[in-house]
Amino acid sequence: MKLLRQRANILSLVRSFFAQRDFLEVETPLLVPSPGLDLHLEAFEVGTRSAARYLITSPEYQMKRLLADGYARIFQIAKCFRKGELGDRHNPEFTMLEWYRANAGIDDVMRDTEDLVAMVTGGRVTLGERTIDTRTPVERWTVCEAFERFAGIGEDETLELAKDDEDRYFELMVDAVEPGLAALEHAVFLVDYPASQASLARKRPDDPRVAERFELYVGGIELCNGFGELVDPVEQRSRLERDRAERAARGLPVYPIDERFIDALKTVPPSGGNALGVDRLVALVCGETEIHDVMAFTVDDL
Repeated sequence: MKLLRQRANILSLVRSFFAQRDFLEVETPLLVPSPGLDLHLEAFEVGTRSAARYLITSPEYQMKRLLADGYARIFQIAKCFRKGELGDRHNPEFTMLEWYRANAGIDDVMRDTEDLVAMVTGGRVTLGERTIDTRTPVERWTVCEAFERFAGIGEDETLELAKDDEDRYFELMVDAVEPGLAALEHAVFLVDYPASQASLARKRPDDPRVAERFELYVGGIELCNGFGELVDPVEQRSRLERDRAERAARGLPVYPIDERFIDALKTVPPSGGNALGVDRLVALVCGETEIHDVMAFTVDDL
């Protein structure tokens, strides 16, 4: 039996959480001119009469344009699409909760995140015979601390691997770090990602070797990916052009740069944002680590 009533109740709690904090719920398009240039994501292309369009991998670009228009606290529960993602915790079509705070930073969004998860889970998650503590405040570990603890390598080597040997970096993350996090009896934030893994996050002003990026792990499940947002249009364009070149070098699809997004960054104030996987959160609340039972239909059901 699909756990659809539980899912509906959780979504109602999520909406109530943001309404109480004076966030505006918004809806942005699913078909966009650019799905982003993240090297690890591939989009679905949809032909239109005028130009190619893509199903969103995230609503980020358009939500940041709303920040530029003066909407200071916004959230969205959006359908997103990522080609080739299929498994116990992945589906090509999935639900993302994404929110942004203008005139705020990474710490503000991390507090939102831990408060939301604690509220929705009631402070704990039960997985089989294990109970995972999700009460606030959630402990914070830097990525380098996690690599030292679980992979046995120091800060300098971790940062070098992330920059010069990404395959090895991700191998250690998957084979050593994430199993270590899965064994913890409490939720944990990973923070201070290597600058080469910054994505759309800004670098830390006091340590540009790392970025203002965080992920929340509960029972080894990565729930979200949040940033102190990069709002410098010059640096953002430079990163996107670099990613376009790298995608071409790897033989990956090369998507356009969204010029309206770049232009909007000129007026986006300092902001923080987060993208949280709704299907994974619902599964955890229901005592599951796989998402298929909390979705009405996965791609395999069609």
